[in-house]
Amino acid sequence: MSEATTQITLIGTKLASIGMEFTFVGATPECESCKLRNTCINLEPQRRYRVVGMRGELIHECPIHEAGVRAVEVAESPIIAAFDSRKAFPGSKIVFEAVKCDETDCSMYEMCHPTGLKDGERCTIVEVVGEAPEDCPRGNVLKLVEFRR
Repeated sequence: MSEATTQITLIGTKLASIGMEFTFVGATPECESCKLRNTCINLEPQRRYRVVGMRGELIHECPIHEAGVRAVEVAESPIIAAFDSRKAFPGSKIVFEAVKCDETDCSMYEMCHPTGLKDGERCTIVEVVGEAPEDCPRGNVLKLVEFRR
């Protein structure tokens, strides 16, 4: 398995700890005039990231984070999702297609439509983690799979 590419960004000091995972949602209107905008807003929106390293102790003022922001090194988090068991083979390079379902109130919906992975994206099945925690109400046979873009 290849290691994920890392990049430097700024996050709130209260969130800056190794191993912390977050979904980057993008800029807010307050970010528009900030001189650090290009360093803070350098991640891809709607992707999950994990803090893998700290970069110095310097804390910068921020209009969003009351305790300021600091530099960290992040990598995209692996994505665990429910996936068609017939296509779940470790090491496979695939074009991701979420389970076809529009039942947003299903307890498995978020597992079948993971944050950070979109239909049509190329990714690798890193590992088949195990069985899905519940049976699919539509009868799909699902496995929990770890994906990496």
